[in-house]
Amino acid sequence: MGVYTPQYQPNGDEVAVIETGKGTIRVKLAGKDAPIHVANFVELARKGFYDGLKFHRHEPNFVIQGGCPNTRELTCEQVRAGGTYPPPGTGGPGYQIKGEWTVNPHNTHKDGTLAMARSQQPDSAGSQFYFCLGTQSFLDGNYTVFGDPVDDASVAVIHSLEKGDEIRSIAIENGD
Repeated sequence: MGVYTPQYQPNGDEVAVIETGKGTIRVKLAGKDAPIHVANFVELARKGFYDGLKFHRHEPNFVIQGGCPNTRELTCEQVRAGGTYPPPGTGGPGYQIKGEWTVNPHNTHKDGTLAMARSQQPDSAGSQFYFCLGTQSFLDGNYTVFGDPVDDASVAVIHSLEKGDEIRSIAIENGD
């Protein structure tokens, strides 16, 4: 699996509008700080990649994670119960992107921050992302932050999410 370079060029004004079963999350994407991650996320969102996926990992006071295509055909109850094959949390878009946490000047995991999950390999992120449930500063030097919620209502939705909740759609505002 090779390292993919997205074609989309972020303008720095993009806002992701993430519709979930619990409400809407609006995230200002960090196109100037993490252009590869933002471009990748925008491309996947525009293709409808995330539509219908479920959040497959919830660690209270840590993160809520989604973006695994292995959850697409599963019901919310199946994701919550686990035990399916292939297991949620192991899928991706078929490629990986380069990590940007060492070059992102604002790579701070705050409450509600949007960041990209990856394996132990530095350039292994693909489609899986997470929202921080509280400050997680120990992640700052290892994972790329690429967005922050725009309002308290978005943070409230993030904190209401549970394993198995659906990502209905992701739209991008202010993209070229």
